[in-house]
Amino acid sequence: MFKQKKTKSAKRFGWLAIIISSLTCFIVGGGIVFLFMNHQLQEAEATNQSLGKISTVYSALYNNYYKKVSRTKLVNGALTGMVNSLGDPFSEYMSKSETESLSNTISSSFTGIGAEVQKSGSHIEIISPIKGTPAEKAGLKARDIIEKINNKSINGYSLNKAVSLIRGKKGTNVTLTIKRGSETFTKTIKRDTIPVKTVNGKIVKDHPTVGYVQVSTFSENTAKEFKAELKNLQKKGAKSFIIDMRDNPGGLMDQALKMSSIFVKNNKVLLRVQQRTGAQQVYRAGKKFDGGYKIKGKTVVLINSGSASAAEIFSAALHQSAGDQLIGTKSYGKGTVQNTMPFNDQTELKMTIAKWLTPNGDWINHKGLQPTIKADYPSYAYQTAIDTKKTYQQGQVSGQIKKLQILLNALNYNSGQANGYFSDQTVAAVKKFQQANGLNATGQSDAQTVNKLEEKIAAQISQHDDAYQTAIKALN
Repeated sequence: MFKQKKTKSAKRFGWLAIIISSLTCFIVGGGIVFLFMNHQLQEAEATNQSLGKISTVYSALYNNYYKKVSRTKLVNGALTGMVNSLGDPFSEYMSKSETESLSNTISSSFTGIGAEVQKSGSHIEIISPIKGTPAEKAGLKARDIIEKINNKSINGYSLNKAVSLIRGKKGTNVTLTIKRGSETFTKTIKRDTIPVKTVNGKIVKDHPTVGYVQVSTFSENTAKEFKAELKNLQKKGAKSFIIDMRDNPGGLMDQALKMSSIFVKNNKVLLRVQQRTGAQQVYRAGKKFDGGYKIKGKTVVLINSGSASAAEIFSAALHQSAGDQLIGTKSYGKGTVQNTMPFNDQTELKMTIAKWLTPNGDWINHKGLQPTIKADYPSYAYQTAIDTKKTYQQGQVSGQIKKLQILLNALNYNSGQANGYFSDQTVAAVKKFQQANGLNATGQSDAQTVNKLEEKIAAQISQHDDAYQTAIKALN
């Protein structure tokens, strides 16, 4: 009986509790919905007020400024200013041409004629046509001088300006006036898509089991190129690898994950991405990224101050999750992730959306990765180029002359103390250099002399690459 009564009482209390609980949930839940909606309304109201102010300023400037103003200029100025207010160098509103340039970088290709060019004095000179491109098919050759583009002289143009005129839409024509020796002729060439190789490799000289792979950037096809180059070097006998990430500005994160996973054991952390909420997305090595292809031989990575972003993601993953050594100097230190928002007018908003952390959870932003072994190019390798618009001669004093003296001394042409004064000793050193390189020995440093000097320095730097030599020793 007791048990039975107790049961009936329990049932009555249970139903009453459910009814009261339901009412309470409805009231409390309704309150939460109300508060949430109220917050959204407040946010919307604040946004409308801000946009209203922007609209008022736009209208006032467009209608009342003392000179006629372009609508596009005002809109672009407002968008650019809004993004710039973040103080983030990696977030930007990009114009149509900037968007196209970024797209070319990411896609590892551009539309043009396929000729590598360089500035030579006041001229634009072809270094070489890329094999299989319109430039090669048109018969362009190394050392050809481009005098005109579409019948307009480009004498004195910057390299970037000349390149921007040569490039253009696929299928369109560009007419070049070419000087070859004493002959001048014109060529009309149809532009096409030109692929850009981002990975280069070789077997290290005198070390037949060591493969060297240089990665210049992380574009859409970089991981594919990288894997193909590794396999190619393995076929040639490579068992250990030097991966050169120096002066690599980064690029696509997914490419860095695909590439680093090759060297890291499955399920080990490659990267952590942290959202503004603090939540982390963890990426781990595995077949998803590397397709089951693994390198198990000893590997070292070369880094320097120009290694940034995806190059640092790759380097950190190999160092912290595979135990590989980093050789060189401290990396750049870019620890943020960007995404792009395209608009119908072919402009884009590039925006920082998250932080990325190393496998150990370190945020290297503005700090960089520290090498386990410090080694570097000679100091003169980091000197900026000498201005070739001027001729430097005896008695002059300038920072450009100091650069000239540093390079001459590096090549063992004793120009005296590198103090920027063009002394008798500097004249003698310049003459000696000119004579050794088949130039007119005037003792004055003109554009031709400077270009030849920088060419010789570049060759010497490659022969005195301490980081590269240190990497070879580390693998042997």
